[in-house]
Amino acid sequence: GDFVQLMKPRVMSLVVFTALTGLVAAPGNLHPVLAVVALVAIAIGAGASGALNMWYDADIDARMARTAARPIPRGRVAAGDALAFGVVLAIGSVAILGVAVNWVAAGLLALTIAFYILVYTIGLKRRTPYNIVIGGAAGAFPPMIGWAAVTGSVSFESCLLFLIIFMWTPPHFWALALYRCRDYERAGVPMLPVVAGPDETRRQILIYALLLVPLALSPALVGLGGTFYLAISTVLGAVFLGLAIRVHRVRAGAAADHAAKQLFGFSILYLFAVFGILLAEKFVARLLV
Repeated sequence: GDFVQLMKPRVMSLVVFTALTGLVAAPGNLHPVLAVVALVAIAIGAGASGALNMWYDADIDARMARTAARPIPRGRVAAGDALAFGVVLAIGSVAILGVAVNWVAAGLLALTIAFYILVYTIGLKRRTPYNIVIGGAAGAFPPMIGWAAVTGSVSFESCLLFLIIFMWTPPHFWALALYRCRDYERAGVPMLPVVAGPDETRRQILIYALLLVPLALSPALVGLGGTFYLAISTVLGAVFLGLAIRVHRVRAGAAADHAAKQLFGFSILYLFAVFGILLAEKFVARLLV
């Protein structure tokens, strides 16, 4: 159970879900067995990233209430064991995806793992308040990997799915950072509320929300999503933007924390719903063919 926890299963579920959306939305067909292998390899790669992240950030995790119960700070898993576990999973997932499916998808998976560990975890997280902005690219690659598993290439449509997650990541994590600010300050992590203050963070959240909402509608404009996708994503986007405006306006006391928690919680539902609708449309379209 501790080694499963190292793999960050909740994050892994989002990675697999968005990768599945890219896989199903891509033109062409992939044998069901190979599709399952691809998704398992992507899940293992995400787990490798989680384990390596927990290995490197064990000192930070021990100082934060949100992460203090993780296996390494609690002494349930040795740091060296977590490192070895993560390395084996990383190499194995890339090799399996490359041999069984194709090396373009495997290369993107390798890039994702390397970006998350080397660029975000080691290079950015402890050095800049914009760690989430740049590092968010790692979480945005999975639909591109799923798409490449089918097509063996990267396309404009898969890049669009990448951009939706990339623009979603900052307001999602900054909402969390607003009401967990003391946690990050105690750990010495320069999240935006710690460095620039909560008001600037609220302004940035609103800016990213204003960019994200129309961007999330664009799949319907390029034929990737249909009328149903356009309608539902419009409603979801309006709610997301409304919550971001509320975060921007409510700036004091428990009400401010509540507004940030609401946005953080809804942002998870928002991303699952946007990709879920796209996935459902593609499944239905395939059944009708």
